[in-house]
Amino acid sequence: MSSGKTNREYKDSVFTKLFSEKEKLVELYNAIAGASYEVSDGIVINTLENVLFKGRRNDISFTMGDKLVILLEHQSTINNNMLLRFLGYIVRMYEGMIDSKSIYKSKRLTLPRPEFIVLYNGVESLKADDYYVKLSALFAEDDTRTDTHNFLELEVRVLNVNKGHNSKVLKASGTLGDYAEFVEVVRQETRGVNSRDKVALSSAMERAIKICIERGILRDFLHKHSVEVFNMLTMELTQEDAEMARYEEGLERGLEQGLEQGLQRGELKGELRGKLDVARNLLTKGYPVEDVADLVGLSLAEVKKLQDGTVV
Repeated sequence: MSSGKTNREYKDSVFTKLFSEKEKLVELYNAIAGASYEVSDGIVINTLENVLFKGRRNDISFTMGDKLVILLEHQSTINNNMLLRFLGYIVRMYEGMIDSKSIYKSKRLTLPRPEFIVLYNGVESLKADDYYVKLSALFAEDDTRTDTHNFLELEVRVLNVNKGHNSKVLKASGTLGDYAEFVEVVRQETRGVNSRDKVALSSAMERAIKICIERGILRDFLHKHSVEVFNMLTMELTQEDAEMARYEEGLERGLEQGLEQGLQRGELKGELRGKLDVARNLLTKGYPVEDVADLVGLSLAEVKKLQDGTVV
């Protein structure tokens, strides 16, 4: 199988491609929630573009009955700051569902109840196979408060869907179970392969897809979308393995260089200068503004000013 040149503008992941079929998505949600919905009950997929992760869409948003579900496949270590992105996502979804004038009227609005779910299939261990994380964990401590109320809260359910974890869920959704098997095969075939070695990576991808077809893992899907899957897998590995490594390496190297330069110049603000140097380096390489801010520890406004050239 030859893939030709990888399409770097492709937005979908294998996950979103696989579960873009309503039958499979309903099956998946039923397995996660222990529900018994049918496609005939009405499901509307309304995924927003480039919200949770820039450059690659691995999230699915859909309404089903009175629920609004935001589902995310996550392949690297769970980042609790992602809760803020879920918050921004749900605000955008609600904005698109209601007439802006209606929020100023006295009549009570009825909004679909949101559910936030992360399906994790990274290689690092989680604290549990099924647990919740809360937005309030990010709030600053307030020693003056005597109550325990959180005036803003958002909970995200995190499920480990790697092979050997949450077997009840994987069994209830045959498609998710096959996907877990697929991920495991890809992981095995690419273990030790340098993602920058395009020949070796291509060979590993081809082997993984061939093995899965031979074993009956997502056979029909892979037969139909083999070239797309090949391209998407290549992008995912490049982004999840190589780019995450470069993030960390660039951050450490840039901070060290920036701090060293600041100290050499005797500047009191050497640490800030170091962060700015790191941020500028990451922006030059095309990393998203939001991610740069999170990694370096600057505000979004500061990074945007850096991007616009108003900070030197």
